[in-house]
Amino acid sequence: MAAVSMALSRPLAARHSAHHLQLHHLLAVSTSPPRLPLLPRGPPAGIAPLHLPRGGGTARRIMPVCPRLGSGGSDDLAPTPKSARTMTGFDLASLWVGLVVGVPAYYLAGSLVDLGMSAIQGVATVTLANLIVLATLVLTAAPAVTHGLPFPVLARAAFGVHGAHVPAVVRAVIGCGWFGIESWIGGRAIFLLLPVWLKTHAPLLKPVPGLGASPLEIACLLVFSAAQLAVIMRGMDGIRKLEKYAAPVLVALTSALLAWAYVSAGGFGPILSLPPRLVGGEFWQLFFPALTANISFWSTVAINIPDFARYARSQTDQVLGQIGLPVFMGMFTFAGLAITSSTEAIFGQVISDPIELLSRIGGPATRVLAIFGITLAIITTNIAANVVAPANTLVALAPQTFTFAKGALATALLGIALQPWRLLGSSESFVFTWLLGNAALMGPIGGVVLADHYIVRRTALDVDALYSEEADSPYYFQGGFNVAAMVAMAAGFAAVMPGFLHKVGVLPTMSKALVVAYDNAWFVSFFIAGAVYSLLRLRRGVEVKRQYSRATSYSY
Repeated sequence: MAAVSMALSRPLAARHSAHHLQLHHLLAVSTSPPRLPLLPRGPPAGIAPLHLPRGGGTARRIMPVCPRLGSGGSDDLAPTPKSARTMTGFDLASLWVGLVVGVPAYYLAGSLVDLGMSAIQGVATVTLANLIVLATLVLTAAPAVTHGLPFPVLARAAFGVHGAHVPAVVRAVIGCGWFGIESWIGGRAIFLLLPVWLKTHAPLLKPVPGLGASPLEIACLLVFSAAQLAVIMRGMDGIRKLEKYAAPVLVALTSALLAWAYVSAGGFGPILSLPPRLVGGEFWQLFFPALTANISFWSTVAINIPDFARYARSQTDQVLGQIGLPVFMGMFTFAGLAITSSTEAIFGQVISDPIELLSRIGGPATRVLAIFGITLAIITTNIAANVVAPANTLVALAPQTFTFAKGALATALLGIALQPWRLLGSSESFVFTWLLGNAALMGPIGGVVLADHYIVRRTALDVDALYSEEADSPYYFQGGFNVAAMVAMAAGFAAVMPGFLHKVGVLPTMSKALVVAYDNAWFVSFFIAGAVYSLLRLRRGVEVKRQYSRATSYSY
C-alpha cells in the first residue's frame, strides 16, 4: 500500500514545479479517423507530439490558469509524467483491498440478509454485480493509463472543457454523501465507547427537531469528522502511515467475527442451510434492485478510477489490479453475509449493523479494540474513496482558490450537511433510496463517457486540446459545453427519475414499468444515455471525422 500512497500523494500536493511544453512539428497528419487499440499502449519512447492549429502558426492558447503548466494555480490535474507511473498490478489490487474491506461493504452485505436473501443468494448477487463493475472499471481506466490524466480532465472529451464540471460536480456530491455516511458510522463507534451515564442521559438523546438525530450523536459525528480532517491536513504522509495497518487490522477483525459466528452458530452448516425468506417471484423482485445497488456501490469509484489508474505502469498492470475488486469483494461479502446470517440463529434476529453487533459481544477490552480497528479502516477508506474525487473537482473548478486540503475540508462539511443518519435509517433506505439513487445519477455519466471514447472517438484523444479553451478546439463544442452529452445525460436520468420520486413518497402512484426502470436504474440510465449520445454525435459524422484527423493518442 505504500507504493499506492506514494503515487496518490503526487496529485494531492500543490507544490509541483512548472511543466514546460516543447513544440514538435509533425511530419504528417492522418486525414482519416485513426482506429486505435481498445486498450492503447501509448507512444513510442521519446515521442511527445503537440499539434499546431490548422494552417500552421502559433500554438493554441492554453487555459489562463492551466494545471498542465502550473501557471499561477495548482497543477494537481496535470498529466502524470512517465517517471511517476509506477503503480503495479499488485499495488492497485492492494488499493482494492483497502477499499473493499470496510464497514459500508459489510453493511451492504448485511442489508441483503436483512431484506430476505440467504447467504448463498447474497454472494451470487454481489459477485455478478462486481464482474459488471469490473468491465466498466477497465474500460474507464484505459485512457487514464495511456495519457496519465485524472477524471476531471478526461471528462472534457465527452462533455466539453467547461461542461465537464457538470458530471464532476454530480460525482463529487455523491462522494460527499458517502463521506458523511462513513463518518456517521465512525461517530456511532465513538458513541459505543462513551460511559453508560452519558449514553443514558435523556436530554442528550432526544432528537433535535428537524434533524432526526440527538445532540450526542451529532457531537460524535463532529468529533470523528474532525479526526479525519486532522489526518487529511497532515497530507498523504499521515494517510500513508495509517493505511499500512488499516486493511490488515480490519481483515483480522472480520476474521475474528467470522470465527465467533462459526463457533457460536455451530459451524457454517447451520448458517448456509438457513432457508431463504424469499422464494420464487419474491426473490426476483429483490434480486434486480439488489444487483443494481451493488453496482451502484462502486459506480462512483468506477467513474473516477482514472484518478488512481493514471499512475499505473501499463494496461496489463491496470487490468490485473482491477481484478482484485470481484475477488476481494466476493470474499469479504461471504464473511459479512455469514456473520449477519449467524446473528439470526444466535440472537433470534438479523443484526446487519456491525457497530450494534459489537455492542452485544465481548467485554470492554474487546469492544475497544474492535472499535479502534473499525475507526482506522473508516478513516483510510473514506479519504481514498470519497475525498479524492470531490477535492479534485474543486481544484478543477477554481484552481487558484482550492488546494486538495481545502477541497477535503469542503467535502467533509457538505457530507455532514447531507444528514447521513437519514440515509442509514434502515436497510430499505440504504439500498432503495441511497444506492439506487446513486445509480440513477452515475449510470448516465458512465454511459456517455464510454460511448464517447469507444464508439464516437474510437479511443482517439488530443491531450493538449483538453487543456485548451480556444473556440476551434475539438472539445470546445458549444461555448465549452457538449450539448449532445448534456441531452444524453438528462435522458438517462429522466428515465428513472419518476421511480425515485415514487420511492421517496413524492409521487403516490406509479406505473409498473417506471418502477421496474428504477429498480434497474444503473442499467436503464447507462444504456439510454450511451445510446442517445452515440446517435446524436454520429449524426454529425463529418465534424467528428474532422476532430479525429486532429487528435493524437500520445501524451507527455
